[in-house]
Amino acid sequence: MAKKALITGITGQDGAYLAQLLLAKGYKVHGAYRRSSTLNLWRLQELGIADDVDLVCMELTDQSSIQNALHRLAPDEIYNLAAQSFVAASFDQPVYTGDIDGLSVTRLLETIRSVDPHIRYYQASTSEMFGKVRASPQNESTPFYPRSPYGVAKLYAHWITINYRESYNLYACSGILFNHESPLRGLEFVTRKITSSFAAIHHGALDCMELGNLDARRDWGFAGDYVEGVWNMLQQKTADDYVLSTGTATTIREFVELTAKTLGIDLVWKGEGISETGLDRKTGKVRVTINPHHYRPAEVDFLVGDPSKAAKNLGWKHKVALPQLVEMMLEADLRRQAKAAA
Repeated sequence: MAKKALITGITGQDGAYLAQLLLAKGYKVHGAYRRSSTLNLWRLQELGIADDVDLVCMELTDQSSIQNALHRLAPDEIYNLAAQSFVAASFDQPVYTGDIDGLSVTRLLETIRSVDPHIRYYQASTSEMFGKVRASPQNESTPFYPRSPYGVAKLYAHWITINYRESYNLYACSGILFNHESPLRGLEFVTRKITSSFAAIHHGALDCMELGNLDARRDWGFAGDYVEGVWNMLQQKTADDYVLSTGTATTIREFVELTAKTLGIDLVWKGEGISETGLDRKTGKVRVTINPHHYRPAEVDFLVGDPSKAAKNLGWKHKVALPQLVEMMLEADLRRQAKAAA
């Protein structure tokens, strides 16, 4: 009999790639969505799997809704990917972020404990929990110091997952995933903002883009690689927590330069601070400007992960290098821009 998986946040980037992976492995995939949300299936449609997923209404702020869904679906595995996942928005919506990203995890775990403690549970943790880093690179033992309501809420979710594993012997694990991108990334994330803006510039639909802190460094990988590690965590004999990352840090400035180079643009920088601009050397046109509005109230300057535990225990390693990832994202945005202009 096919395994049954329930994915919260299935309409997001990770949910879509995970659903694709599980379907390929023969799973029956159920995807939870909020009854109050506008159902946006473009990612599932782009992967060609929208008709293969059973969409179910489940409200993470309502424990009875979770309980009803688990009784009805009887999943073997639950992947909790749902979140208010935009860091900047968490400063504007700290209470909502705490409820969805933090307390909802307790509701899920408590429901699993009461309905069927044999369900295997995956919690989507994040490198943002490291925040003001205490050591580099960051691994599973590095102390946490979150710098946003998002990071704080995710840290609560991370520790409550560990608490339920140790208190009630649930198979519950957390994946501490560093930044993972793809053509399915939302436009509110800086990587997709960069590739989509350069695609618009290429098609003459935009003159220049506004960015914030160009010197923030992140460990960027491909989301399609990371969901393989996520699935693998729930297939082990013993539940544990794992860092998934590439082990290489890149600045936002370098990501911009790499995207420009992929389009054949030689970008040069002039000025400094908020007056810095990025110019096309050939044409002299300004393509990047700095807007202080895009700076966070508390900045996370440097994140880079150590995935050696995942490599040793799960046999996991990222496959797609950053230049390939940028090319993949840019090609998708060029296609979208051309289609929009047609």
